[in-house]
Amino acid sequence: MMVLLTIVETCKQNGVNVRRYLEDVLERIQDHPANRIRELLPHHWTDPQAA
Repeated sequence: MMVLLTIVETCKQNGVNVRRYLEDVLERIQDHPANRIRELLPHHWTDPQAA
C-alpha cells in the first residue's frame, strides 16, 4: 500500500496524471526492457497519448 501511495504522490509532485500513468505503465511493464526501466518512473515518464 505504501508503495502505491509513494507512486501517486510522486506523480502529483511531477504534474503527471496518476490514472493515465498507472494505466500506461501497467500495460507496458511486462514487455519493457529492464535496462530502460528508468523511463517508467513518474519523473521520467512521458504520456504517449499527449504526443
